[in-house]
Amino acid sequence: MKRRYVLAHDLGTTGDKAVLFDISSGHMIGSAFSPYPTEYPSTMWAEQDPDDWWQAFCSANREVLSRFSIAPQEIAVISFSGQMMGCLPVTQDGIPLRKAIIWADQRATIEAQKLMEKVGLEEIYQITGHRVGPAYSAPKIMWLMAHEPGVCRRTYKFIQAKDFIVHKLTGQWVTDYSDACGTGLLDIKRRRWAERMLSATGILEEVLPELRASTEVVGEVKRDIVEETGLVPGIPVVIGGGDGVCATAGAGVTWPGVGHIYLGSSAWIAGASEIPVLDPKMRTFTWPHLDPQLYSPNGTMHNAGSSLEWVKDALGDLEVNLAEWLNLSPYDLFEREAERIPSGSEGLIFLPYIMGERSPHWNPNARGVFLGITRKHTRAHLLRAVYEGVALNLKSIYLALKELEVRLDEMRIIGGGAKSRLWVQILANALGVPITVTIAPLEATALGAAMVGAVGVGFVKDLRAAAERFVGLSEKVKPGPEKGAYEALYGPFLSAYEALRPVFDLLVEAAKKGGVNGEN
Repeated sequence: MKRRYVLAHDLGTTGDKAVLFDISSGHMIGSAFSPYPTEYPSTMWAEQDPDDWWQAFCSANREVLSRFSIAPQEIAVISFSGQMMGCLPVTQDGIPLRKAIIWADQRATIEAQKLMEKVGLEEIYQITGHRVGPAYSAPKIMWLMAHEPGVCRRTYKFIQAKDFIVHKLTGQWVTDYSDACGTGLLDIKRRRWAERMLSATGILEEVLPELRASTEVVGEVKRDIVEETGLVPGIPVVIGGGDGVCATAGAGVTWPGVGHIYLGSSAWIAGASEIPVLDPKMRTFTWPHLDPQLYSPNGTMHNAGSSLEWVKDALGDLEVNLAEWLNLSPYDLFEREAERIPSGSEGLIFLPYIMGERSPHWNPNARGVFLGITRKHTRAHLLRAVYEGVALNLKSIYLALKELEVRLDEMRIIGGGAKSRLWVQILANALGVPITVTIAPLEATALGAAMVGAVGVGFVKDLRAAAERFVGLSEKVKPGPEKGAYEALYGPFLSAYEALRPVFDLLVEAAKKGGVNGEN
């Protein structure tokens, strides 16, 4: 039976999506999703049961093969995208020693601070391409070493979500460069574990998996797990990469000159470069690209779609009720309201920092602000200002990357926000460049995983060729005459943050004294 399909698994935060792609045409056949829960055992803690990952993997496998009448013998390769920056300790037999601490967990704040004091923020950034923080795996491992030493003594490897599934399938202890980078322990220039970071954290290299390129076949499906998974033995397994880097490839950003915006609950702008891009101001950061010859410079903001979600929860009772009656999304109604307001919201600015901010400010104390309200402003103005505030913050990231000589000659957009024609147009106007929507903006992560699978087994020669086969482009949205409104608003937007920065610190302190948790 001819092996015709790539089976890509996207192990996200809420569940595992199994997606089938035709390996010859690059077309998506269909998908199946199997959810798993997140547990929050304490404030700022977030954990998942790795056995739930495995059960979801098996369930999604069987469902997608059954639903689309695909025989497992037709699968040419299995490849992966996975949630990043986790911490799962396992025994030599691959048995989890505790629940996995996932990326959203912030318990290791003290450990991150100790690491920064020991090495220095700038040196860490120069070694790893990233700032240090509690989201990264290294501080989480340090937390386990301090608080659960018995677990650490029994640990054979610390691994990520996709690497756990790959070990179950193949018996191999491997990770790719992008997930290794998310630990905060990778020397990004040399693509190997960084001795300086290992020494500073006390983490031994022997408890970390082997480093492999994202396109590499790392093993084959073992015979003893085929009954659980619905697969057949011998299917090649490609390691893949972290979900953010897979999304970048799935947007077709596979050579310098092409960049993309991801617009979801959070948002980022990423490109491709031949060397790591290290910002003297440390506004941006760099991942190893799925292509082993490239890197992906990136700037991420916290609060894009989540800002609109806040609007829905705080101000959107009318839209929520009306949308339910009309069988629409409340966001469709928000967009219709915001469209009635002229570009620039008649001088109203929204700072989208409702949960602090990463790029370009890296300020956990930053807060959301509506600035410039007058009697003429209506609720619809507030709605439009939210769309525009996100776009203006993304402009600051875009300009920072351009300042660092990252080539962004062509821009694309993926994520749920790409479905909003208004938001894409506002972004094109704010950035002053055309933005192309991909045909499958919600499937970019799985698409990137499928692309590395196709490269790994030799169906295409490299990721650039894979992008030409797998990534379809839809509408190109060009800047309109309204872009002048955003050029005029951008200076006040930046000045507002700078002026309010000390006020944000005072607000956080006041909230603490008032018995309110003002921290993120």
